[in-house]
Amino acid sequence: MHIRLLKHTPEPDRLVALAARRCYSSLPAERIDEKIGEKEVDRLLEMLRLRNHLSPFEHVSFTFSLDGVSRALSHQLVRHRIASYSQESQRYVEYNKLEQLPYVVPPSIQANPEATGLFQSATEHALKAYRGLLALGIPPEDARYVFPNAVETKLIFTLNARSLFNFFEQRCCQKAQWEIRHLAFKMLDVCREVAPRVFHTAGAPCGYERPYCREGDPACPRFPKSAAPPGQGSGRVAGEG
Repeated sequence: MHIRLLKHTPEPDRLVALAARRCYSSLPAERIDEKIGEKEVDRLLEMLRLRNHLSPFEHVSFTFSLDGVSRALSHQLVRHRIASYSQESQRYVEYNKLEQLPYVVPPSIQANPEATGLFQSATEHALKAYRGLLALGIPPEDARYVFPNAVETKLIFTLNARSLFNFFEQRCCQKAQWEIRHLAFKMLDVCREVAPRVFHTAGAPCGYERPYCREGDPACPRFPKSAAPPGQGSGRVAGEG
């Protein structure tokens, strides 16, 4: 898996603070910007998260390039609908020219030699069947139906900060599927490098200052013992998503 931040809104922390201050000032934007110091940026961002006032975060966006992930992951990723996606097309990529089908192997399978053999055999058979279907005149868009969820894919996708809060809240959760959880933590690290104050408290809600569990699962080892139910005093982004 390789994740790269291609583009992002310049000065995201400051822009969110400026958008928030815009709601309470009659001054021109240039004058508001001049008056906002770094401490005020911190105060405004903290206030927005505490009060669940998240619309100012929609003004900043982040565009990622993602390689080496499975179709199983991409099917989960595109469920986050307030976003834009461009994905490698199985209709037009010529998989029949590849010596081996690129795929992602789950760690549980890698740890088991017998399971690894079965997995490799299945992917080899899928590619052989794909080539056989093409030889019979079946178009690639139909022949690709034999491919497993493990087939690698590539994407470019864009989300605003508010959508990313929701993504991190759900996918950094310990109960999230392993591959997309791994992606979520990588994306969170990248976002914090360029917008440390915007994403300071982003992540699974069990790690919040006043935590709760969006899954409501006391069996989870990270379940907050004094957790407030979602939307009832969580103090962060309860109700988002």
